[in-house]
This record gives sequence, structure tokens and C-alpha cells, in this order.
Amino acid sequence: MPRFPSLPETPHLSDVFRRFPRGVRPLLEYHDALLRGPSQLSVAERELLAAYVSGLNACGFCFGAHQQIAAVHGVEPELLERLVEDPAAAGVEAKLLPLLAYVKALTESPSSIRPAHAEAVFAAGWEEDALYDAVSVCALFNFMNRLVEGTGVVTSPEVQAAQRERHQELDGGDPRETYLEFGRRIGVVE
Repeated sequence: MPRFPSLPETPHLSDVFRRFPRGVRPLLEYHDALLRGPSQLSVAERELLAAYVSGLNACGFCFGAHQQIAAVHGVEPELLERLVEDPAAAGVEAKLLPLLAYVKALTESPSSIRPAHAEAVFAAGWEEDALYDAVSVCALFNFMNRLVEGTGVVTSPEVQAAQRERHQELDGGDPRETYLEFGRRIGVVE
């Protein structure tokens, strides 16, 4: 039995958004601003962070979705699997390791963040805006992971293939509205 009787037995995020549309538009606008707007972090790096946080939270739907989206932007899908296990051995650019450590600590134990975490990020060559973007991606995906898990959204290889295909198609449009376009396609955003 689904967690919410009004949702299908195996709901997709689109089912949740259609059933509970309040707040979906600003949520998708925030996704676009944060994940597609100007940043020192590339789209690939932001999607990598989204997948990484979701992997730390064992949120299969968001991890799978953002693993596929990161792949559209040039990130090897297997890299994300390795990243969740051991960032230092995963093969990412060394400059990313302090950001990954920061978002891991923020996800697993928010009160453990210390000035040394930020100092390591800055020593790697990132600016304050990049750290803020990483913190924001981390916060957004901790939120999304709980929304997805709390409503019983599930994934499958078919769902992940559809997510990748949709993002490949959407990349031809206005990149500032990738997530809003998803909302339009499912009928919750005009």
C-alpha cells in the first residue's frame, strides 16, 4: 500500500507534484536558479553535488536522477557510485574534494561544520559564491531527498532512462528553465 492513498502504489515525483501542487512552481524555479544559473561551479559539478548528497542519504530516486543528469553534462555515471563510497579514491578533480567534504559534513552532521571546512574550500581555489552554491545544493537535496522518501517515490532503470532522455531533450531549450519545463510537461506549471 502506498504511503499516501491518493498516490499510485509506486509513485513518481510527477505524481506527487500533480497531487500536491502547492509550492511546486517556486521549488522548480529555485532548482533552475541554483542548478542552471550563473555559478563558479559548472552545471556538471552542481549535478554531481546533487547526486552525491542524494547518495549519502541513500535516496535512490534522486541519486539515480541526478546521476543521469550529471552524465548528460559529461560526468561518468560510475564516478558517482565510487564518489559515495570514497571521494578521495573516486577519481574526481582534487579541487572538488574540500567541497565534497563540506557537503558530506553538512548532510551527516550539520553542527559539525567548522571554519576549517570553509578554509579548505577557499585554499582549493573556490570563491565564497561557489561555497554558498554548494551549501545551497546540499540543502536543496537534503530537502528533496526527504520529500521523495517521505512520499514513497521510487525509481527503476526505466525511470532513470526516461530522466536522462528528458534532460537530453531539455538541454536544447532555455537552460535557465530546465526544471520549470519539467513542471510544464507534467501539467503543474503554466
